[in-house]
Amino acid sequence: MATQTHHQLHFLLVPLMSQSHLIPFIDMAKLLAHHGMAVSIIITPLNAIRHNAIIDYAKHLNLNIQFISLKFPGTEVGLPEGCENMDSLPSPSLSPKFFDASNMLQEPLEKLLGESEIKPDCIVSDICLPWTSHSSLKFNIPRLIFHTVSCFCLLCSHNIERHKVVESITSSSEPFLVPDMPDWIEFTEPQLPMTRSNLSDGFRSRLATFKEAEDSAQGILVNTFEELEPRYVEEYKKVKKIWCIGPLFLTSNTFARDYNNKASNDHESLQWLDSKPPSSVVYVCFGSLSHLKTQQLMEIGLGLEASNYSFIWVIREGDHLTELEKWFEEYVFEEKVKGRGLIIRGWAPQISILSHSATGGFLTHCGWNSTLEGVSSGKPMITWPMFAEQFYNEKLLVEVLKIGVRVGVEMSVTWAEKQKVEAWVEKKKIKKAVEMVMDEGDEGEERRRKAKELGESAKKAVKQGGSSYLNTTWLIQHVMQLQVSHP
Repeated sequence: MATQTHHQLHFLLVPLMSQSHLIPFIDMAKLLAHHGMAVSIIITPLNAIRHNAIIDYAKHLNLNIQFISLKFPGTEVGLPEGCENMDSLPSPSLSPKFFDASNMLQEPLEKLLGESEIKPDCIVSDICLPWTSHSSLKFNIPRLIFHTVSCFCLLCSHNIERHKVVESITSSSEPFLVPDMPDWIEFTEPQLPMTRSNLSDGFRSRLATFKEAEDSAQGILVNTFEELEPRYVEEYKKVKKIWCIGPLFLTSNTFARDYNNKASNDHESLQWLDSKPPSSVVYVCFGSLSHLKTQQLMEIGLGLEASNYSFIWVIREGDHLTELEKWFEEYVFEEKVKGRGLIIRGWAPQISILSHSATGGFLTHCGWNSTLEGVSSGKPMITWPMFAEQFYNEKLLVEVLKIGVRVGVEMSVTWAEKQKVEAWVEKKKIKKAVEMVMDEGDEGEERRRKAKELGESAKKAVKQGGSSYLNTTWLIQHVMQLQVSHP
């Protein structure tokens, strides 16, 4: 299915070294390569090891994809040895140092570009790496920005910032209306990524740098599809030049149906799901960066037990796992849910689990990658946002798309920590949310119908002739045209 009608442009991808960013960047590399492009990905040594499957994938399918490995200067800014990915940080408080180290990649990348005889035709940079604007100008290379969020989120953020909503908030508990949105959208201050308490001069300066770097780019790539949020895509196009090219994880699956991921297909969870009736299992996973306290994890276990529904629960290795294992043993949890509950410690083949016919619902932290995977699988979701843009994603799922059920979180984890407030969800709320999303009545059936329709639309969008496929073609044509103005 590779499109060979284009000259083989060379795209240089520069992602933030975080799983939630690296994964869609790597999927984008597959997409561009399947359209006949040459792709180089800036990466660090330990991340290259974690993601080397893409190199095997490229060789298997004769695609032009390569890694360019740069040393990550983590120890130079005070990070522990081996912290090259945000999910390897021992504490979220080290995030500023991680960004400092990420910014220090500018010098080695520019040295590489200066010494290379052949420069890339286009740089696609992470929104979190504004220094790439300087690099592209220095070497006269067109640059695009990649956003790992939705157009709904981008429009919310743009309108809140443009109308200076945060500065005008008088009460953290009172909902406020986001101006100029296609739907009636309300938030409270503790649900926002940006609040009055973090509007320091330093934070403002960083936001200004991001905006300036974005404004200087030749366009924006968004990991979404037009049929998911048509009114928000239309409105954001009035603000920026954008191409919706997602869901990116689906594009590689569509192009490479014959590429067998044996580790996923043989996973115990899929064999376990084979024994369950259709739409009978709840899948529970909170992503790679979410941190829940032991007491909250225990409450999740009790809520899942009380719901009486079958479930697969993925628990991060190292995140209070020792304390949780002790509770599992003392409470005899796994014995109590034997036959209807499967606990996975560490990695799980999330896409395969969500796509399985036995999976009927998804309890998620509302990270955008997971949200897209749930949508594309046609599954209704239980929403448990924690930080960043996750409350925006919850609002999209629950109030706009109407395929989600809130578990009842009212504030971000970061806000609660700063204000010394406990962000707590009791087992009865978890039980109720599970029962609602799995409900076989009219409301539950309508939610499932809408979710299924969106899943079908997602798959059509990335196929030849679909909206995202066409946007990718137009993007490549745009970059070709930019070569005329960037000889």
